[in-house]
Amino acid sequence: MVKIDNHIGTIELTSGYLSSLIGHTVTSCFGVVRMNPAGASQGVRAAVLKTESIDNGVKVSTPKGGSGLTIDLHITVMYGVNVAAITDSIMNKVRYTVETETGLTVEKVNVFVDDMENN
Repeated sequence: MVKIDNHIGTIELTSGYLSSLIGHTVTSCFGVVRMNPAGASQGVRAAVLKTESIDNGVKVSTPKGGSGLTIDLHITVMYGVNVAAITDSIMNKVRYTVETETGLTVEKVNVFVDDMENN
């Protein structure tokens, strides 16, 4: 949960909302086949439910003493595409979407390419 205090009151954004927003943004990028589980809890959830969730592969954290969000993404990309271009595009699109939709500052976006798939 992320809290934003302003002169009117407090706004609270759940981690589910942020993960869903980021998941939709990433999966709409060219070259992304799917999101991969990030961590043991997402891996167990994916194995038990046997379905892919939109927030799969997204980890959002707020570092202590830091002013912005750190976003970790785990993805599978299409074989034959420029991985550097895809990851750069994802980082820029995620940063822009989160900052415009929520008003929060994104400090870092880390993209981990876990696999390549031939479609």
